Amino acid sequence: MRFDVLTLFPDMMESIFSASILGRARSAGLIDVHCHDIRDYTKDKHRKVDDTPYGGGFGMVMACQPAVDCIRAVKAMEAGKTRTIYLSPQGKVLTQQRARELCEYDRLILLCGHYEGIDERIIDLEVDEEISAGDYVLTGGELPAAILVDCVSRMQDGVLANRECYENESLSDGLLEYPQYTKPRVYEGLEVPEVLINGNHALQAKWKKEQSIERTKRKRPDLWKALGMEDGDERTDPNV
Repeated sequence: MRFDVLTLFPDMMESIFSASILGRARSAGLIDVHCHDIRDYTKDKHRKVDDTPYGGGFGMVMACQPAVDCIRAVKAMEAGKTRTIYLSPQGKVLTQQRARELCEYDRLILLCGHYEGIDERIIDLEVDEEISAGDYVLTGGELPAAILVDCVSRMQDGVLANRECYENESLSDGLLEYPQYTKPRVYEGLEVPEVLINGNHALQAKWKKEQSIERTKRKRPDLWKALGMEDGDERTDPNV
C-alpha cells in the first residue's frame, strides 16, 4: 500500500516513518510512504501557504492554491484505488474497523492541516473524507496522519510476524485484549495466573475470552454497550 502524506513538516514525518516497524516495512517494500512539502507548490515568492481568515478570528488559515495544487499533483503520480483524507478534529474518530476498511485501497493521500485549519474549499474540491484521531485538538494533522499510517500499515501482509498479531488483539472483535504476562513467573509477590502455565489450551482460550469480556465491561463500558450488551449481562460471548 502507498501512503502520500501532504504536510508543512516533511522532515518530522520522515523521522517517524523511518524508525521501528514502519521503517523496516518501508525498507522491505511492504509499504510505500512519501512525504510531500506543501510549500513546494505555492506560487508565492516567499513560500507563503496561509493567510488571515475572512470574517475575522485568531490565527491563520491554510490557503487553497498550495494545498489544492499539491493534492492534484500527488493524485497524478500513480493510479489505483485512492482515498484522499483530511486529518481533522471534525472528522469521524478513527476506529480499528475503519482502518481495516481503508486497507482495501491501493493508496491513501493524507492531508495535514495546520494553523487554524484549512480553507473549506480545499475539502470541497479534493477531500473524500475527514478523520479524527480523537475528540481533542492538536497543533496540526501530522501526528494523526502518523497514527493512521501505523494503524493501517500493521495490517499489510508481512509488516507483522503473522495475522494473529492484529486479528486477536484489543478492538479486533470489539473487545479489549486479555492480560499478557512474561517471565518471571513471580514478580514482587504477583504471580502469573496458573491457567496460563498448565498447558491446557482449551482452558487458556476460555480464560482469555472471559478476561477480554471482563476488561471491556470494566474499562470500556461504551464499547460493551456498542456490542449490544449492558452491565450485568450474563452471556460470555458478545457475538451470541
